[in-house]
Formats: sequence, C-alpha cells, structure tokens
Amino acid sequence: MPPGTRCAVTPCSSSRASAGRTSTSRSRSPSCAACSTAWPPKPRRPPRPSRPPCPPCSRSPADPLRVLQVDAGREWRGGQNQARLLARELAREGEGLEQLLVTKRGGELARRARADGVRVREVPWGLGLDPRALWHLYRTIREFRPNILHAHDSHALQLSAWARRFARRGRASTALVATRRVDFHVRRGSVWFRVDRIIAISDAVRNILVADGITPDVIAVVPSGIDAEEVRRAAVLPVDVRSSLGLAPGTPLALNVAALVGHKDQRTLIRAASAARSLRPDLRWIIAGEGKLRPALEAEIAQLGLQDRVYLSGHIPAVDPVIREADVLVMSSKEEGLGSVLLHALVLGKPVVATRGGGLPEIVPEEWLVPVGDADALARKVLAALDHPAPFPLPPRFTASVMARGVLALYRALV
Repeated sequence: MPPGTRCAVTPCSSSRASAGRTSTSRSRSPSCAACSTAWPPKPRRPPRPSRPPCPPCSRSPADPLRVLQVDAGREWRGGQNQARLLARELAREGEGLEQLLVTKRGGELARRARADGVRVREVPWGLGLDPRALWHLYRTIREFRPNILHAHDSHALQLSAWARRFARRGRASTALVATRRVDFHVRRGSVWFRVDRIIAISDAVRNILVADGITPDVIAVVPSGIDAEEVRRAAVLPVDVRSSLGLAPGTPLALNVAALVGHKDQRTLIRAASAARSLRPDLRWIIAGEGKLRPALEAEIAQLGLQDRVYLSGHIPAVDPVIREADVLVMSSKEEGLGSVLLHALVLGKPVVATRGGGLPEIVPEEWLVPVGDADALARKVLAALDHPAPFPLPPRFTASVMARGVLALYRALV
C-alpha cells in the first residue's frame, strides 16, 4: 500500500499483527503501519440536529393567536373584574385572536364574562391544587392548543404550570404568562420564577418582584384599567345608603371598599374615625367588604364606642352606586398592588385619600397621601377632603382599552 493511502475496510497485516498485542486503551490503540491510521477507525459522530424553533415562535402570521385565560374566580373582587375586562377588550379589539376563559364553575366571573360575549369553560375548582380542575385544564390545553396560557392569580398559576407541564409532552410548547396584582414578596424558587412573562400591575409590584430575585427582563408593567362608561352606567342604580343606615339626608360619608384582611388595615381606618369624632361629629364611615377579620374589627369598633359611626356593610356586589353616594373614598392599606377601586371613584368625581402603601401613590397625588398606619394623619386628610373636595380626572393609562393593548402587545412579542 503506498504511503499515505488510507486503509479501506480490511487492515493491513501489520495492523492485524499489532492489534493482537496492543492494549485496547485509547492511548495505545492499534494502527495501520503503512498509514498510521488507528484501527478500527472511530465512527464519525452524526451531525447534531439543529434545535427546532419554539413552536409558538414558528406560528404562521395567518394562524390566529390562541390565548387561554385562567382565573380561579374564588370571589368577585377587583382582580376578577380585571380578568373580565381584559378578556372582553381582547374579544373586541384582538383581531386574529381566539380566546377561552377557564374559571370556577358557578362563579360570578363566569357569569359576567359570558354576558360580555367571552367564551367560558367552567370547571369544578375547590381549594388548593384541585385534581379535578387540573384534569380539566390539562384537557383544555390539549384540545385548544394555546400559544399563550395566562394565569390571573396565584392559584391559577400553580394549576396552569402543572397542566402545561403535562400537556406539552410531544406537543407545541405554550408560553406561560402570569399577572401579579399584589405587592407581597414571592418565595425564592416558587412557580413565579418559572414563567415566561410576569405582568405587574404597578411599578410597586415590579420593584418587589425584582427585589425578590425575578429577572427584570421577565417583568412588564401594565396597569389595571377600567371602563369609565360602564362605571357610570352601573352607578345610576338607585340606592339610598343614608336612609338604610338611619342617617339624615346629607350626612357626610367616608367609604372604604376592601376585603377585611390584614394588609387592608381597616384597624387604622377605625382609629381615624375615633380621632375625627370630636372634629366632625356628623361624619360616618362605611367599610364595604367581608373577610376573616370581621370579628376583630367589630370588637375594635365596640371598644372605641363607634357602633353608631363606623358600619361594616359586608360585601356589596354592585359597589359603584355606593361610591356615588359617598363623599370621599378612603384607602388605609399597608400593601396594595394598585387599588383599582380608586379608579371607580375618580370616574364618579369623588375625592380620594390613601396611604402610601404599595401602588396607591401611582394613582393618588401626593397632597392626598398619608403614611401607612398613621390614623391621625388619615383623619385630618379625610376632613380636608370633605371641606375642600378636589377630585381629579381618571388618567388615560388606567383605561381597560389601554390595558388590553399593552397585554396584547406582550402576547405578540412572545409568539
């Protein structure tokens, strides 16, 4: 064999001879004496296949964008109303978009969203990681094959993350989006660290997420929004709050609309009512909401002798007519994602007073803000709002249509 000529299939005699005497280790492998080629020749590694593109990214422009909205819908609160408004606005403005809302069977969100023309799938959904809801959501993902899976609360996110994990095997992947409406800290390593995008409803919420270790590039700030005309129409429902409480016409009313939970801090509101008693004896306070702290708040009211001044009305499904009847809306929260009920008050021309908790300063001007937990300052500011009411218009960025356009742009950027 001429020197430099490669062995074909059969090694030369020198190679066969040396093969029997040579170790099989790589450093002492047998070789062909004529061409110094190792024998047997090492098989060539097949070329590595190129990584296929992310299936949502490979969506044809002609294909509709499929969005699956998921909300646990446990109670009708501001977050559920925001999910409804987003789904409604996307159905109206989202050309080339198919949408389905999955929520709790028999819930208020399902009823209202369906009335708005949104496709709704109701599923049985109890507490925690309900296996029935997980099964239904898994089946829905397999059938609907969404490009975007949007969870609107922590319960929905937990379920959505598991359902997506099961459903994506052998299927096109789905981008997971989650809305964060509260300025609570997130546990490191939680499901919030495994989503593709987080929609924070305020800069305050975003800052908390970044401080907790979430990559800033994952977070987009899209403020909550409302439909001003819808609020005005809802507010015309006739109610007479004063007569229902046995109060004289024209009695000044300070209204708080919030769940009776710790971070809403109605204890400070009650102490503010006590501080204002001697300065404005005719002022009455209404706390519209329900929650686990009701017995403790009732005890606080009784201890301060405010039974005839502070009223716990319970949950009010149609709150806009009550806001219309009030003279000032008050938020006493320690923590607040944004405080969308304030937007309703602005639409109805009511002055607002709030603490500097969470995202409240992103709506309320500095002159109407007080420190968190300062009952005396809250009382003085409420009295100032009654004496010199200074309502201000709803900023355009807090409308439902602007919110929907921001979310839709985020969806399209992901696919």
